[in-house]
Amino acid sequence: MPWLLLSGLLFALVTWQVAAHGPLRRADERLGRAAVGHGPAGLTEFLADLGNLAVALPVLAAALAYTLWRGGRGALPRAAGAALAMAAVPALVVPLKSWIARPGPLTPDTGYYPSGHTATAAVAYGGAALLLVVYVRRHRWWPPALALLLTLATGAGLVLRGYHWPLDVAGSWCLCAVLLLLSHRLPARYPPPPRASRAPAAPDR
Repeated sequence: MPWLLLSGLLFALVTWQVAAHGPLRRADERLGRAAVGHGPAGLTEFLADLGNLAVALPVLAAALAYTLWRGGRGALPRAAGAALAMAAVPALVVPLKSWIARPGPLTPDTGYYPSGHTATAAVAYGGAALLLVVYVRRHRWWPPALALLLTLATGAGLVLRGYHWPLDVAGSWCLCAVLLLLSHRLPARYPPPPRASRAPAAPDR
């Protein structure tokens, strides 16, 4: 609960600063302009592409399929939670982009906050890690660590290529932390009812 609350508060703070043209947004734009163009173009473009649906969604789909294959009916709530978190990304991000109407670093076109590519990467890779870590017997740290690395790399690529401001990325991270925490906690709190036994009942004595 503390992490959920903290993520929600940080998202609210970042969103308020971006929408109200606050000092955090002004500092963000100075930082973003200074960062654009740094790093090898091929590498930063590759990192930014990690947030494409065509790249990230198959990773989550494979994790969902593996989870249902290994866990059967008992894994259905966890799989459903991860799928719903992914479905919530466009449902939340698209209206926010329209409402905030933030121009991009290299274009006057609006609709850049929060970053949809960042959100896609965070929920797809993070959701896959939360599903798969259950089946890792040793070194269980690596699925979350790999998901975090891929998510951070996506955000860095988007900023360095000039596709998004840093706060576009940071706001998406905070929003997706809320989605991932909810998708992970709720299935554990409300597990599926036990299956009815098909064995004949013992006779009364």
